[in-house]
Amino acid sequence: MKPIDLAGFEQKFASDADPWSTFTNRDEAHKRGAILHGLGSGPIGRVLELAAGNGSNSVALAHRALRLDATEGAESGVELVRRAVGADRHVQVRRLVLPGRFPAARYDAVVVAEVLYYLSPRALRQVARDVAASLRSGGRLVLAHHRVDYPDFVQHAAHIHARFLAATGVRWRGVGDTRTGRWRVQSYERR
Repeated sequence: MKPIDLAGFEQKFASDADPWSTFTNRDEAHKRGAILHGLGSGPIGRVLELAAGNGSNSVALAHRALRLDATEGAESGVELVRRAVGADRHVQVRRLVLPGRFPAARYDAVVVAEVLYYLSPRALRQVARDVAASLRSGGRLVLAHHRVDYPDFVQHAAHIHARFLAATGVRWRGVGDTRTGRWRVQSYERR
């Protein structure tokens, strides 16, 4: 199997609204809970969600954010996120192919889940710099990724969070770490 690209994600979301059972799988619900815990107590001002997929995390994030910018690279995914969050006016859903310009200049929290290993090393470094530039001092960064490799990854899952953090060029204080044998959710505060 070769690494999946944006066209592959388009096909996945066009043929199945929940290709990884993220709305119904218990393990995915556990991971979503860890992501919300990593954000800290709410409500949180402006939150950026990168690679929202089908919106399963977006629905939960919308309840914690005063303003949520949910972004997704695949147009079919954008439509799924819009359906998931409904007509919630404090949620903006936008197409964003990574790396790319974020919808706003400044955020109180950024959630990056299940996307870093699909990026090339160069793209990962650019996204890391962009996140660091947009997250306010004291803001929260939540990273949620698999700990095991899958055949469609561009990069190995091992140490993906460490590589991302190093590429930001800023200092972070760890504030949360939840892991299972399959995934890890880490949260950081920007210094």
